[in-house]
Amino acid sequence: MACAICELRRPRRICPGVRGEICSKCCGTEREVTVACPLDCEYLRDARKHDRPVAIDPAAAGDPDIVLTNEILDNNEVLLAFLIHRLIGAALATSGAVDFDIREALQALIRTFRTLASGLYYQTVPQNPLAASLFRALESGIEDFRKRETAGLGIARTRDKDILAILVFLERMELDSNNGRRRGRAFLDFLRQSYPAAAATPPGPAFSPLAIS
Repeated sequence: MACAICELRRPRRICPGVRGEICSKCCGTEREVTVACPLDCEYLRDARKHDRPVAIDPAAAGDPDIVLTNEILDNNEVLLAFLIHRLIGAALATSGAVDFDIREALQALIRTFRTLASGLYYQTVPQNPLAASLFRALESGIEDFRKRETAGLGIARTRDKDILAILVFLERMELDSNNGRRRGRAFLDFLRQSYPAAAATPPGPAFSPLAIS
């Protein structure tokens, strides 16, 4: 029997991504490149420990003109948790969606909310259908959050610039976590591991805008 990918070397492990046995070399080189790896794959989980973010130019990415402070993040932690929940759910429900699609969706939303600062509203939906699906899910999440906030407090207290800041924070986390692999989902995995409550809990009392002091 030969490796299901290269068809040359002897297989050493079962790959849930190709539903067959593959060699160690193909596991290392094709992981999240040609193979869509399940996030719970034991070999992927082990490889995550050695992932290195792709180097980026900080002056050309992550909307560096927007200043994020601990105060901004602390004051909008409920919004952040709410959007992380929506993002994780949408990414897992969108077949084929990867970190690069998430990045494209976030950047399109950031451009959209930047237009609001100038008194205009111009929606920049990505042409990429996967990114567009994530864009719509996050846009819907923002609208839902504001409706809940208004229903609970009588006013929509979260400002456009607060939403923009949280979107930029997510964008920077994605840039920092992306491993550069074409089918990589290291950022999505990072969110699931770092925000387990947001990943597991559906929108409800735990995410209520009333929780904002």
